[in-house]
Amino acid sequence: MVKFGIIGLGRIAHKFAHDIALVDGCTLQAVGSRSKEKAKEFASRYKAVNYYDSYEQVATDPEVDVIYIATPHTLHYENTMMCLDAGKAVICEKPFAMNANEVAHMIHTAKEKSLFLMEALWTRFVPATLKVKQLIDSKAIGKITSISSSFGFVAAHDPDSRLNRHDLGGGSLLDIGIYPIFISLLLLGDPIETHAIGKLNASKVDQRCSILMKFENDAIAALTSDFTTKLPNETIIYGSNGKIKMHEPFHHTRMLSLEINEQPSQVLELPLIGNGYAHEIEEVVYCLQNNKIESDLMTHQLSRDLIRNLDQVRSLIGLEYDVNK
Repeated sequence: MVKFGIIGLGRIAHKFAHDIALVDGCTLQAVGSRSKEKAKEFASRYKAVNYYDSYEQVATDPEVDVIYIATPHTLHYENTMMCLDAGKAVICEKPFAMNANEVAHMIHTAKEKSLFLMEALWTRFVPATLKVKQLIDSKAIGKITSISSSFGFVAAHDPDSRLNRHDLGGGSLLDIGIYPIFISLLLLGDPIETHAIGKLNASKVDQRCSILMKFENDAIAALTSDFTTKLPNETIIYGSNGKIKMHEPFHHTRMLSLEINEQPSQVLELPLIGNGYAHEIEEVVYCLQNNKIESDLMTHQLSRDLIRNLDQVRSLIGLEYDVNK
């Protein structure tokens, strides 16, 4: 039985904890918050065995096998290192850390200690993404010529919101822009050329970001994230023989449209288990039960590539954070 711990008990942690109960071979052992009352309530709701008023106590709980980190972006590196140093396997929410150097140190430490470490980017594990990868690998739509992907919504202007706080790694790029970039890297590999423009607000975090990437096979990806406008939250992959549409919300879609050689579009229904986090939980359970320190789906190299590209886009739009370089 794989016993999970969770630190950081916000909205995503609630969804993740709910889905743990839907996956065989695992249970929720411990949860941690800076508020004991919040931890107690969370534990009661999701039947966790233990609850603590510090993250450190989850990391040192001898019954915990793996810890899911759902704290704000700027704490990911610190919290991951704390858990690894305590001898725990870790899955950490996206972005894995704030820059490539932090990610490299996390991966190095996990390998040195022979501990499982994975970026908890749930999009990689949902059935629709697996199907898209299969279709692309089988050349169902021929050679990819371009990808169009956007994710935008009107965010609250509250300066205290996590999305707007510079000290918490706010901004559209790291929060939602990561998804269009991830899909492009997954399907096309590393870009050979990247251009980006963005608009920063008074808090010095990006409110919107537009990215253009060119890849070795001459494919182009046009990617957008936006906190000021409701955009189609969808991805369209164009190929020499057709196209695939990942319907809204594409990062955990339940529906694909496949069009080949201008034939009528086929609609593929791909349901999610629970909130959609069950699929990455299944991967974690499988990896730990098979003594793996790295997922074959969300590899360390894919996380390295993702953060390196995020760093490059940040540099292009002048987005900087006060973290270790």
